[in-house]
Amino acid sequence: MTKEIWLKVIPFDKHIVTLGLESGVDGFVAEAADAEKILALGRTKVMTPDAFDMIPICCKDDEGTAVEALKAFRPVFLAKGWEIIPVENILACTEGLGLECESLDRARLAAGVLERGADKLLITPEAVCDLKTIVNELKLSQGTLDMVPAVITNIEHAGLGHRVCVDTTSILKTGEGMLVGNSSAFTFLVNAETESNPYVAARPFRINAGAVHAYCQMPGDKTRYLEELAAGSEVLIASHTGATKTAVVGRVKTEIRPMLLITASVEGKEGKVFLQNAETIRLVTPAGKPVSVVTLAVGDAVLVRTDVAGRHFGMRITEDIKEG
Repeated sequence: MTKEIWLKVIPFDKHIVTLGLESGVDGFVAEAADAEKILALGRTKVMTPDAFDMIPICCKDDEGTAVEALKAFRPVFLAKGWEIIPVENILACTEGLGLECESLDRARLAAGVLERGADKLLITPEAVCDLKTIVNELKLSQGTLDMVPAVITNIEHAGLGHRVCVDTTSILKTGEGMLVGNSSAFTFLVNAETESNPYVAARPFRINAGAVHAYCQMPGDKTRYLEELAAGSEVLIASHTGATKTAVVGRVKTEIRPMLLITASVEGKEGKVFLQNAETIRLVTPAGKPVSVVTLAVGDAVLVRTDVAGRHFGMRITEDIKEG
């Protein structure tokens, strides 16, 4: 789950506010007298101290105070100095808890309590030197997925079809791309257009992701059809290492192109994906190297993610579903 990251600017400091805006924090905690100064620097949110409860955890009763406030839909932050056990007790009872964090290590700890972590983090001025790292790790990072090598068993021409190019607002690296497939239970790592050739320059912001009907993995353990993506959508970007992060879609291009149907298998499971028949479209080998669909051969190994089938409007459900 993506964390809300707030930056405390009490007292007001224009340079820290600017850093927060550039880093991508969700909002600022500031004195009411400074709110207009912050809003003049960028489109953001400002919360004043009277809009939430800052609760130091000194005894067991303080846990109850925090739980009661959260259940009454009152924003709550635990003051810096919080300990793991009280935080776990509160998280076990309710949602929406915020934690004040004065360092990168404390922010990492706050994000990982009971695996799910706190929903909001309030970063204090002491931690501004690590602010960009905190935002990158805790907002963009989506954890790690298990990537496994699958063996290509068939490649065939599949006529013309509508394929979707996803142009993101991020520059991606070799071995990074989107997880796409005919089934949500078997998705292929489609490499971004990070590689150049004599005919086409690299476009590392782009993933030529496949046919309109294909599933793509999304943040928050969800899926969508490629055809549903639009400017402003947030998509999941996966690396050959299994590390994942989010990227924002800047533009989607859907065009009729010649397609290939590629089939692969791993441990008795079979998956398929329709990809455009062009040299710039690449899957990823277990070594993290992009391999073009034009040179891909039966017997080659590529990275995939396998899962349990069963989705309803992109949400995971428990149901006996067979997708091919």
